[in-house]
Amino acid sequence: MSSGIWRQVLSALSSEGHDDAERERLLALGAAELAHARSTSGEPVTTADVRRIAYEEFSLLIDDTQARAALRERRSTRG
Repeated sequence: MSSGIWRQVLSALSSEGHDDAERERLLALGAAELAHARSTSGEPVTTADVRRIAYEEFSLLIDDTQARAALRERRSTRG
């Protein structure tokens, strides 16, 4: 993922210039990226992985719908 996304994630963490929905979307996207980066077994990343990382790293509770959306967005930006 580009460093631009990580700047947006950091900005979302500090709540600078993002409404709640956009903040949650960016943090969920960051969690999806971290889940993929930490996956070592070759198994597909699950929504449970994304939800766990969102909570552990960003103190953000997201549901399966948000986690699925983040995984889809990550796939679409990765090509």
